[in-house]
Amino acid sequence: MPRRSKLASAGPSQRQLRVGEDLRHHLSAILARQETHIPELDQVSITISEVSVSPDLANARIYVMTLGGVDIDKVLPVLNQVAPLLRHHLASKVHLRRLPVLKFVADESYDTADRIARLFSSIQTDR
Repeated sequence: MPRRSKLASAGPSQRQLRVGEDLRHHLSAILARQETHIPELDQVSITISEVSVSPDLANARIYVMTLGGVDIDKVLPVLNQVAPLLRHHLASKVHLRRLPVLKFVADESYDTADRIARLFSSIQTDR
């Protein structure tokens, strides 16, 4: 039986998923306990919904949302600016040879799901 090529694989490997979940867990704990002492983030509640890790584990894309009406556009530059500091804090908690480079992006999946739900409800009311 021929082996499947890497290009034919549909999704991330088990290792990518495990490393992503481990990073999400530890980053959430660091931000919740305010271990970094970043004044701009002290009054902001940040939710990390997903961490997507590249196949070579060199890069991690962290999807974040803010709670309480805080504008995500103000928080993302701060998070990306302090990403090396967060990476340093993660190094003592996550046991990897090389820790991925962290890139924070806005999680728009809930907004998209809400928009789709509103479209479906408008279709149902039109009938």
